[in-house]
Amino acid sequence: MKILSVFGTRPEAVKMAPIVKLLANTAGVESRVCVTAQHRQMLDQVLELFEIKPDYDLDLMREDQTMAQISAGIFTHLDPILEDFKPDWVLAVGDTTTVVTTSLLAFYRKIKFGHVEAGLRTHNKWHPFPEEMNRRLATVTADLHFAPTEWSQGNLLREGVDKKAIAVTGNSVIDALKFVSKQAEPQETKDILAKLGNQKIILVTAHRRENFGKPLENICLALKELAFREDIEIVYPVHLNPNVQEPVNRILKNIPHITLLPPLDYLPLVHLMKHAMLILTDSGGIQEEAPAFGIPTLVLRDVTERPEGVAAGTLKLVGTQTSFIVQAAKRLLEDETAYAEMAKAVNPYGDGHAAEKIIEALLSINK
Repeated sequence: MKILSVFGTRPEAVKMAPIVKLLANTAGVESRVCVTAQHRQMLDQVLELFEIKPDYDLDLMREDQTMAQISAGIFTHLDPILEDFKPDWVLAVGDTTTVVTTSLLAFYRKIKFGHVEAGLRTHNKWHPFPEEMNRRLATVTADLHFAPTEWSQGNLLREGVDKKAIAVTGNSVIDALKFVSKQAEPQETKDILAKLGNQKIILVTAHRRENFGKPLENICLALKELAFREDIEIVYPVHLNPNVQEPVNRILKNIPHITLLPPLDYLPLVHLMKHAMLILTDSGGIQEEAPAFGIPTLVLRDVTERPEGVAAGTLKLVGTQTSFIVQAAKRLLEDETAYAEMAKAVNPYGDGHAAEKIIEALLSINK
């Protein structure tokens, strides 16, 4: 069986890495990897970390390119690879431009498409934008859906997907997290921790497109208010997008108890996460990763496609209103019972064996 795995961003690479590594050692499978390099630098450090050498590198990252331009580049450059390799299956993960374009190309070539992390929904096509529509469109073209949870399977069933075409596998990000967290703590993380001293660390990641403008300004104002506390240090690796850099630096630069960092590679970020006592994020992946470490996480969004974490008690949706963020954070900082309830909740996103279940489903369907 010939399988082509396609990914282009750092989160995609993290989630596909355990699958790609296992496919390479699976008898009866010819596995190849194609990267679109939708995110060049952030992608490369994950490839190096997991020792993955792509068979095809489209190298499509361009400064300030539009979604239409990156889509056109994938269509033009990936199609000849499909024609040449003629895979039996194409695999892609999640909800990016790479995923939706790859799924459509596989359909055009009448190649079976397996969608990893299928069935996530907010049921609002503008939140998150463009991810919600990307994953919905990928569902329509997919032949096999690897749903991370029973909830995501339920979404697919309600949309008319045949249950026989769904495998509930857990999320492969937990597989990746287990591997990375066992690596030696990098010097970069040690240096950051040395500068912070013994303060309680609040780790922040906020960069989603739908939070650009007023929502991100509100988040920054909440962090500024929390920074008046003497017992915490807010650590914020700031995305390079100008829509993030400008408000963050304008509002938070040189504020005591706030440390602004350049974006961190995945390895130091994971190890820094392990030292945090609280996380504030609008990231999808961190909503899955933080509960694995027992870290209460406030989600800086109005809706989430990962409500299992909210239901389990590992996540709390707080939106982007300054007062709501401050109130929720203060409660966890000051109420030991409330903190313990979130910290001890069970992570609903899997047991670290998602890659095995995905490959088992692929092999079974081809028997």
